[in-house]
Amino acid sequence: MIGAMYQAKRIFRSEFVPIRDLRYHVRLWGQPDAARPPLVLVHGWMDVSASWQFVVDALAQERFIIAPDWRGYGLTELPKTDNYWFPDYLADLDFLLDHYAPGQAVDLVGHSMGGNVAMLYAGSRPERIGRLVNLEGFGMPATRPAQAPGRYARWMDELKAYHRGEIELKAYADVEGVARRLMKTNQRLARDKADWLAPHWARQAEDGRWHILGHSAHKISNAILFRVDEVLEVYRAIQAPVLAVEASDDSLGQWWQGRFTLADYHERLKAVSDLRLAQVRDAGHMLHHDQPERVAQLIEDFLRGEAAVPLENPKECRRMREI
Repeated sequence: MIGAMYQAKRIFRSEFVPIRDLRYHVRLWGQPDAARPPLVLVHGWMDVSASWQFVVDALAQERFIIAPDWRGYGLTELPKTDNYWFPDYLADLDFLLDHYAPGQAVDLVGHSMGGNVAMLYAGSRPERIGRLVNLEGFGMPATRPAQAPGRYARWMDELKAYHRGEIELKAYADVEGVARRLMKTNQRLARDKADWLAPHWARQAEDGRWHILGHSAHKISNAILFRVDEVLEVYRAIQAPVLAVEASDDSLGQWWQGRFTLADYHERLKAVSDLRLAQVRDAGHMLHHDQPERVAQLIEDFLRGEAAVPLENPKECRRMREI
């Protein structure tokens, strides 16, 4: 039985805006403020914009906050596609900023996949970003050109499996099952927060079951190899100050078993000209759920120019502020 549910302190409002032939869903908190730029929050893979509620509630000051559901997630209209291309997220963000902040630089925060989008966008449109916070947006392991034939073959095989109905997301009998799934995935997630997030993360369908608001085609591998050399060039083009935040749990070690490490990630970050690095203790990859007050404090301090110590010696990236 569902107990006392988390009570949101700041209530969002929903808007649907036309973005690249899609009906994009955007959550908004606060009102536009001529004195301060909008704060834009972009979520990660298999997540939704409602995921930011706990951080929004923990912010000390009111801000005009814009948080979209990426294409293929949440309440944004599903594109007519059977796979997803990463550059589309950059273009969607570009159109969204044209809609909400035309000709204006914004402060941008991205988590996981959203952090990767934020970094690439900031290097591609440096004039649009005032300050950038990357929460565990690590990128992917380096690839070699020799992997290309196999990657294309895998992509085509997975597309066929998708059209045979073999790539699906699990559905749940009730919303409590969704909350349990969230807590199983993240054992630090408190029950009250899981109960609040579950009906935003999934929706009851005509079959009576609760379906995750994420398109199963997101599970199909990217056909294009991850090119570190290209990513580094984009990082070098970033003009905004960047705060890279990681959790005390080593997510990369869990996921990649030595194929891609925090040391590799820190090496890539040396390409960013104005970088701060911080760590959140007692947190895993979903650090904005685990420690929203600490994450909110880091964001606000950084936006005021007060966050984490500079990396004076990039060779010692492990020297970071802990909070």
